[in-house]
Amino acid sequence: MAHPTTTFGPQEPSFSELFTPKLVTVLREGYRLEHLRADAIAGLTVAIVALPLSMAIAIASGASPAQGLYTAIIGGFLVSALGGSRFQIGGPAGAFIVLVAATVQAHGMDGLILATFISGLILAAIGFLRLGTYIKFIPYPVTVGFTAGIAVIIFASQIKELLGLTLASAEPGALLEKLPVLWNNLPTANPATIALSASTVAIIVALKRLRPRWPGLLIAVTATAAAAALLALPVSTIGRAFGGIPGSLPTPHLPQITIEKMMAVMPSAFAFALLGSIESLLSAVVADGMTGRRHRSNCELVGQGVANMGSALFGGFCVTGTIARTATNVRSGAHGPVAGMLHALFLLMFIVFAAPLASFIPLASLAGVLAVVAWNMFEKQAFWTLLKASRGDAAVLLVTFLLTIFRDLTEAIIAGFALGSVLFIHRMSQTTAVHAHALVAEDEADATTGGRTAYDEAAASDPDIMIYRISGAFFFGAAASIGAVLDRISDRHRALIIDLDAVPFIDSTAANTIENLGHKAGRRGLTILLTGTTEALRAELFAQGIRPPMVQFESTIETALARLNLPGGTERFNSVPAAASPH
Repeated sequence: MAHPTTTFGPQEPSFSELFTPKLVTVLREGYRLEHLRADAIAGLTVAIVALPLSMAIAIASGASPAQGLYTAIIGGFLVSALGGSRFQIGGPAGAFIVLVAATVQAHGMDGLILATFISGLILAAIGFLRLGTYIKFIPYPVTVGFTAGIAVIIFASQIKELLGLTLASAEPGALLEKLPVLWNNLPTANPATIALSASTVAIIVALKRLRPRWPGLLIAVTATAAAAALLALPVSTIGRAFGGIPGSLPTPHLPQITIEKMMAVMPSAFAFALLGSIESLLSAVVADGMTGRRHRSNCELVGQGVANMGSALFGGFCVTGTIARTATNVRSGAHGPVAGMLHALFLLMFIVFAAPLASFIPLASLAGVLAVVAWNMFEKQAFWTLLKASRGDAAVLLVTFLLTIFRDLTEAIIAGFALGSVLFIHRMSQTTAVHAHALVAEDEADATTGGRTAYDEAAASDPDIMIYRISGAFFFGAAASIGAVLDRISDRHRALIIDLDAVPFIDSTAANTIENLGHKAGRRGLTILLTGTTEALRAELFAQGIRPPMVQFESTIETALARLNLPGGTERFNSVPAAASPH
């Protein structure tokens, strides 16, 4: 008679469990009228925030304000409909301003759209390959560093519009080249523009303190636009600079695609995908922390990928999850992804019914919005805390921060991640230790009438057996120092016991250290016994060719001693302090 097999431990999630959009999950739970009402209110609230922000980010990125709205509408709808987070709001993000502007400058608008489309394919591939979990391994000092660096660049890019400067030539992109040009043109500052940008910032800050639930961004932009129109102020507006905003979505299309063009924009596409995956998953984690829910990382990346491809088809640019808008969505009482989809539809209604009004918005007002965004992006408390935390974290933070400002965002993330990884390896290696033990005689009662004799440890010690206990992760970072201790075994020993009971994992470098020791022991006629190995450890050792007769395996030190015909247990060995740690 066959008996049912019971499987213990966590089960591998199925494909459908990993990649079912949260929208489907919410609808399966039962979607009622009160849920729709809550999502509609939250969606309208987020749309009010996203309206001026999307246009401001687009202009700062070298695109048109209409493209910013297309990105928020198409990308935002698809992120909510297909993503793995209940509350994620997608759209253009301030973090992309630097990358998008550089791509437009290098490859033109067609190159930006093509790079966005390709980045969508890369994001979807990352998701389907289930690499979303690894994206979360970006060290915290790296995210704080590049975010702060982006904030500095965003603010610097808005100085011209904040002051209304008139430049004789195009504004340089590099910060060190930009600042002297702006300084030399300070006499061309426009007082009306300064007044509008300062009023925008003042209104946003005041409303955030006095009426935090009011849509400060939209109120500030609307008030300053009305003032500029009524007073006929000599300032640049969306209408004068871009000719207004079309009253409908464009026809889906892609620019002409050639192999040469694809290869040229590929670095930008990978940069979009890398930053997009980091930003979107960070935003999803923030939403999880606010709601107690859990997002599906890989499903979220697939949704982000489809959203970027959809945005590119309608002339938009990079889409990602946005922390500020997602948090607004949660605080507004959203029930699920329908809120994000409705936010996109509300933005579409603005294009259809109120696009002509956007022509009156001063660029100085949008620059004021971005100045506030840059201030909020710079996580001041986190920045100073990391600077004081440790020299390692401070180094990772400053390297990422300075490279973002003066070099390139992609280089900054890679360099910061590499430095953070090296510091982590160093710290992990310091937690790994090897303790040496010498086998000593048991202290037994004296059966003679003469009483006990004096205990002589030197005479009682058995010089033939040496026991090493390794604790901590035995990996390449610690292999050299542990190997140096293990190599101290001398010709006078006949057996070496290495206890791995406190080792959670072992890598190929550490296994190679044991293999070299095994070969050396074989030439000396020395027996090596490995104790306390788990199934996973043995699998790694066997893969490296470490198996009998090179070494012998026993479950415990006691059984190893019994195999060597030595009775006793752990009471038979004492720690030798001189060889307690390789560090």
